[in-house]
Amino acid sequence: QVQLVESGGGLVQAGGSLRLSCAASGSILSINGMGWYRQAPGKQRELVARMPDGSSTNYVDSVKGRFTISRDDAKKTVYLQMNSLKPEDTAVYYCNVDGLLTGRGRTFYSWGQGTQVTVSS
Repeated sequence: QVQLVESGGGLVQAGGSLRLSCAASGSILSINGMGWYRQAPGKQRELVARMPDGSSTNYVDSVKGRFTISRDDAKKTVYLQMNSLKPEDTAVYYCNVDGLLTGRGRTFYSWGQGTQVTVSS
């Protein structure tokens, strides 16, 4: 009922930048939280950045000062601007969105398909 389509991943050299986008579509009445997670090989998925509402932001310490999360509620899209990328940022990045569905107003909690970010040294 809710689809998330991610884009913007790729291969970049250390110190470079990438911008990820995640657009939500489907039977959405309203959106609450939007965020980005990542999972590196052999590691657990971790929160990178999240906006629990339209203005608040949370970041994992390792990306503070380098990554910026933003959202456009009219477009139902969340972005992650990643600057000064490091090899340890290499991972599959997933977007996550939660909110209310149309109709009976049930909640949804959806994940994107993931986009690979590879940072070479």
